Amino acid sequence: MDSPASHRPVAEPLLKLDGVETYYGSLRALSGVSLTVVQGTVTVILGSNGAGKSTLLGTIMGVLDGQPQRGSVTFRGQRIDGIATEKIVRAGISYVPEGRRVFPELTVSENLKVGAYTVRDRQSTLRTLERVRDYFPVLTERQDQHAGTLSGGEQQMLAIGRALMNEPELLLLDEPSLGLAPLLVHQVFDIISQIRDEGVTVLLVEQNARMALKVADDGVVLENGELMVSGTAAELVDNDEVEELYMGAASTASTEEAASATSEPGAGDDVDLES
Repeated sequence: MDSPASHRPVAEPLLKLDGVETYYGSLRALSGVSLTVVQGTVTVILGSNGAGKSTLLGTIMGVLDGQPQRGSVTFRGQRIDGIATEKIVRAGISYVPEGRRVFPELTVSENLKVGAYTVRDRQSTLRTLERVRDYFPVLTERQDQHAGTLSGGEQQMLAIGRALMNEPELLLLDEPSLGLAPLLVHQVFDIISQIRDEGVTVLLVEQNARMALKVADDGVVLENGELMVSGTAAELVDNDEVEELYMGAASTASTEEAASATSEPGAGDDVDLES
């Protein structure tokens, strides 16, 4: 993977959060979070379980009821907080939530077609489909197979591919490497780097901090719903506290545990994406 620093574009904000507060009932899940995502970059969100990382992505996508209560979310200079999720998708943001939420009764091909529902240009859709197939050759091999019978890694590839069919400017990924075998983890991050290099901005939530920071341009650390650290990926790698909390023994143990997942449909696997 190439060094992200060599890909850094002129700093043009694509997404901006300003003082965002999100609540679940009376529980404050995000507290005054301000964040800028620069166009053409990968930004990684680090933090422990329950830190508010997934809530942050859900807040951007408008999938949480009654949020955000304070602050603003702007995309390409236009406020998107408070508008319907479908309009956010049509504006150019795609979201892959944790858990590989494919449509199990639909085939791989049908799942990808669903992802392109906002695109009216058939030729553009066909070009995007070819890109997705280039990223994930296994999806072509499995195109007539029901998504529910795919392995965990294949479902993750399908979920990302389906999100790309929307031709987004910004791709939100929540724990894309969770439960995958080590070979697949490397391939997933290689593909994220390719996606960035082809012009799609990526905002990534990831427990595998070490791998994520290798492909990221920028990063932030969330804890208890508050933004604790922000900077370039290189600055986070050199931060002793980040190293100890997110790239030390606990992080390694978590990665090894994920890699031991079984290869049953929907679970972790060691299928080579390039096969």
